[in-house]
Amino acid sequence: MKSLKLAIPFALATLIAACGGGGGGTPTGTMRLSLTDSPACGYDNVFVTVEKVRVHQSGGAGDNDSGWAEVVLPTPQRVDLLTLTNGTLLPLGQTELPAGSYTQMRLVLGNKPPPGSPQGMLANAIKPTGSAETELTTPSGQQSGLKMNVNITVPAGQVADFAIDFDACKSFVKSGNSGKYAIKPVLTVTPIVSSSAQRVVGYVDPVLAAGNTSISLQQGGVSIKGTVPGANGSFVLYPVPAGIYDLVVTSAGRATTVMTGVPVTTTAVTTVNALATVIAPPALVQGTQGVTGSVSPATATVRSLQTLSGGLSIETHWASVDATSGEFTFSLPIDPPVRTVYAPNTPTMTLTPDALALGLYTIEARLDGNTETQAIDTKAAVPWVTLSFP
Repeated sequence: MKSLKLAIPFALATLIAACGGGGGGTPTGTMRLSLTDSPACGYDNVFVTVEKVRVHQSGGAGDNDSGWAEVVLPTPQRVDLLTLTNGTLLPLGQTELPAGSYTQMRLVLGNKPPPGSPQGMLANAIKPTGSAETELTTPSGQQSGLKMNVNITVPAGQVADFAIDFDACKSFVKSGNSGKYAIKPVLTVTPIVSSSAQRVVGYVDPVLAAGNTSISLQQGGVSIKGTVPGANGSFVLYPVPAGIYDLVVTSAGRATTVMTGVPVTTTAVTTVNALATVIAPPALVQGTQGVTGSVSPATATVRSLQTLSGGLSIETHWASVDATSGEFTFSLPIDPPVRTVYAPNTPTMTLTPDALALGLYTIEARLDGNTETQAIDTKAAVPWVTLSFP
């Protein structure tokens, strides 16, 4: 399989003049798509075989309704999502289509590996750390596609670039003791308006590169973009919509670390620190507390949140919900999170414990835009957490 760590300029271009949009007929523009990934939790590989992407101007359009436009790959491509981190984009292609707003997008996966693949290769498969590669159950992906509700615009006479972020950490669930995994897709679409900006770069302590470390940009406790560090601790978060973010670092055995006030623009790269001033989350002193529970229905998602002083909310962990039982498990730090404020070109970095959040979390379940929550205190044993929707 060809290397997926690509840096292809055409996939990063910004809204440039293109064909279409004239001649007195229906104005047209060009939509160009790439695929990227956020960090994975406990997997060595996550393979999906991409056939095409479909878009429609109506969020309620059915599979066979007219008005669909498609970006079709010349040959289905088997992608290891875990290679698409730290700003790596895989170009999927482009298509000319009527200019305007689009509210539905579907990523269509194949049920067969690409032509010429080795005998026995699985089209869609996952390899949990320490376990064998196993086939993914992807019924919707193989038929109508993995659906995304979007709000994107393709201007007349221009090329509009978009990145599909396939979150490998949050998109796959295990079904009981069957050993089977299914896709429970968490996908977002981000406009790319700059090939050189819309990114945050920096370094965590290189000792964290070999562990289970996640780096994310968040707003109001919602993760917008995440990644994992490279071998030297470097990280790149790209593409990211312009705005002000909280940078959150979580790593096994370390205190959750937060840098507030991180700006992202369409005109420059944001460098949060240099190799000489790495982000070094302190080792836990009080350790972790196990949290277990169940959610009903099992199609809901579950995560842990912390509220810091000043009312700042951050997402700290995401739970894998068993597709059969609805059960989930967390291992949450008891120690308080530490925080700092973004300052460009700072020669030092001071991390201050936020005692207000010591051991305190909110477990949140979400289903179809609705939420159910339960507050917990990890300074003592936590009873079984039960969350359910009417």
